[in-house]
Amino acid sequence: MHITHRQHFFDHLAQTSDYPLALEIDKAEGIYMYSPDGKRYMDLISGIAVSNVGHRHPKVLEAIHNQLDKHMHLLVYGEFVQSSQVQLAASLASTLNSAPETMSPFGAIDNVYFTNSGAEAVEGSMKLAKRFTGRSEFISCYNAYHGATQGALSLAGAEFFKNSFRPLLPETKHIRHGYIPDIEKITEKTAAVVIEVIGGESGVRIPGSEYFPALRARCTETGTLLIVDEIQTGFGRTGTFWAFEQFGFYPDILLSAKGMGGGMPIGAFMASHEIMQVLKSKPILGHITTFGGHPVSCASSLAALNVTLDEDLAAKAVEKGALFKSLLVHPKISEVRGKGLMLAAQMDSFEILKDTIDQCIEKGVITDWFLFCDNAMRIAPPLTISEEQITEACHVILEVLDS
Repeated sequence: MHITHRQHFFDHLAQTSDYPLALEIDKAEGIYMYSPDGKRYMDLISGIAVSNVGHRHPKVLEAIHNQLDKHMHLLVYGEFVQSSQVQLAASLASTLNSAPETMSPFGAIDNVYFTNSGAEAVEGSMKLAKRFTGRSEFISCYNAYHGATQGALSLAGAEFFKNSFRPLLPETKHIRHGYIPDIEKITEKTAAVVIEVIGGESGVRIPGSEYFPALRARCTETGTLLIVDEIQTGFGRTGTFWAFEQFGFYPDILLSAKGMGGGMPIGAFMASHEIMQVLKSKPILGHITTFGGHPVSCASSLAALNVTLDEDLAAKAVEKGALFKSLLVHPKISEVRGKGLMLAAQMDSFEILKDTIDQCIEKGVITDWFLFCDNAMRIAPPLTISEEQITEACHVILEVLDS
């Protein structure tokens, strides 16, 4: 008897819920994914903010193939000089030196530590903050998500999501994202505040213009490191290469992953030399990884970075996001909020949203909701999406809502 891929999926692949989408995808290109029988799906979530430059961008594929012809893994991170790693690190630093470095007491971010994922970037940044400050308290936001490993999970701001895995790290506290009075909870005991510029899994929440300058000032006053999680927002998603550029402040440590890789797994935590150098001693090899900064992933990431800049995808995301907002007008949508192509279409209930998502998928448009906001539709397509494709996607969504 022939056993299908679908059977193997349910029999042997560990599941994360009782109701996975279970769509079988055979290939992908641009903003589209295709089933084995040729059905086409428009990807409006980019693998959750991963495929910023689209699936299988030609320049990304070329970079991967060129690196494969040279070498793959050689030795654990940080021992050999590898061209794809160092070129990517230098290019990342170049995206950060135009910001007002005087807004961080430690100067411009110019040092990159590569990881395999966003959660690993969070974990590394937490160790770095503890080592640099000599403190152990962390503050993050309610309804924030920073990863599923135990340190990152300790920062999560929704108790239902982590209660089954306690005990987690002690000395973690929470504040309300965008609420200035809460920053008084930051004290000389706080090693770091870990925060998203725009709240992602809380449903795309944007703070007022005064919030981050006030948060920056409080962190500087108390000697607390400001760790900014741009794992979803980075690489052009919100209209600038880094979202923090729009909010008048500069972080001490910056986190990236997801869209950074051009479809390959990679993450990074970044800081100034002054901060990062503490991982070299007491103990030596204070943070190590085998596959972090894999040369093929770095080559893919460098190509994605260059595509984002060369094709001006960040600026174009502003116009495309505005088009989504202008088209998604319907009695069942109370608002469409967000910046660039990081959007949330708010509805009255999970039931309405879930039914809408299911019918959209049947009609070939893939979207989703948020971990901590289950009545808003996630809209985060590849930044390469065209105006015609946006119009087509919105037509399907509105058609489903009408039905």
